[in-house]
Amino acid sequence: MTRPTLKLPPKKGPAQPAKPPTSRARRAQHGRTPSVAPTPANAAPAAPPSPPAEGVPARAATPPQPKTRNAGADSGTRRRTSRAATAMAPPPVPGAPSGRGAMAGLAPRSSRPATGKPALREKFGSPRTQSATPAPRAFAAPPVHEHPRLSKLMSERGLCSRREADEWIENGWVKVDGITTTVLGTRVPPRAHIDVDPAARRHQSEQVTILLNKPVGYVSGQPEDDYRPAIVLIRPENRWPGDKSPRKFKPSQLRGLAPAGRLDIDSTGLLVFTQDGRIAKRLVGEKSDVEKEYLVRVEGALTPEGLKLLQHGLELDGVKLKPARVSWQNESQLRFVLREGRKRQIRRMCELVGLKVTGLKRVRSGSVSLGPLTEGQWRYLRPDEKF
Repeated sequence: MTRPTLKLPPKKGPAQPAKPPTSRARRAQHGRTPSVAPTPANAAPAAPPSPPAEGVPARAATPPQPKTRNAGADSGTRRRTSRAATAMAPPPVPGAPSGRGAMAGLAPRSSRPATGKPALREKFGSPRTQSATPAPRAFAAPPVHEHPRLSKLMSERGLCSRREADEWIENGWVKVDGITTTVLGTRVPPRAHIDVDPAARRHQSEQVTILLNKPVGYVSGQPEDDYRPAIVLIRPENRWPGDKSPRKFKPSQLRGLAPAGRLDIDSTGLLVFTQDGRIAKRLVGEKSDVEKEYLVRVEGALTPEGLKLLQHGLELDGVKLKPARVSWQNESQLRFVLREGRKRQIRRMCELVGLKVTGLKRVRSGSVSLGPLTEGQWRYLRPDEKF
């Protein structure tokens, strides 16, 4: 027996507002059927992948990327909106602009004025058409820290020695480009104009240079091995009577007086003492080429080949000697003219060719000769004498 069921009528609520027509409905109103999205049932079968060419490795199949629900919905909405806009747009007019320019209301590209890069190229030229020759480089002046010191520049120009330059700078006797300089170590441009006060010239003229005929047993410089320095011989009583210089000897003249060159303790002859740094640089500077002449008494036999070696071809301490003029002065004496002064140079040269030196005397330095100056006596350098 069936059980009776009571059926109640549905409750009537408030009237629901009508839903707006969808895009499909609007397309149907215009007489167009909506497009059907492909489904697995009606989709065309996918073409099989073509085999890779010979020698080309096959690419690995990329698994499909899962799409989120929101991304798919957004893309579908964009496709439907784009189709609707395309269907509602009027047909294109022949000759009318198309693309983004047409949408923005712009003129065709061919009718626009040339601006931007083409205009700049017309004005300045294309980089490819410009000359490949680089522009000349401008050489900047050397920095200040590379400029020479004022004292060095004065010495190079032959104004004075570095020591004298420092003294003149401290006394305010030097002007650089019209400005007095009193600071030691100041650096100046190489082409700076240097003016020296007349007081410095007078001070320089008071400096003395003395020529001494050094005897055996005295050293040239500082005392060594109980031997006295040759400067002790410069006293009023040892002044050569034939000296015609108007100068009068003063003990202050010994201050700063230094030998410009040296003679061995067993050698005699011309030894120069000076307070003038220019003369010292001229005689013993690194670039000095002043000739020095010596008379050397020797013992032993000298062959023609040995004489040629003395003139050029010997070396001392692994350094080749400069060419020298060597000749016989008499049967027992050789005459040497050198342009360098190595320690005991002549004695060592003679030993290399089988000679023994028994006496050595310097008779000339530059154009200043020893002359009749007596051994152990001295005289002043005359104004007309130059090394």
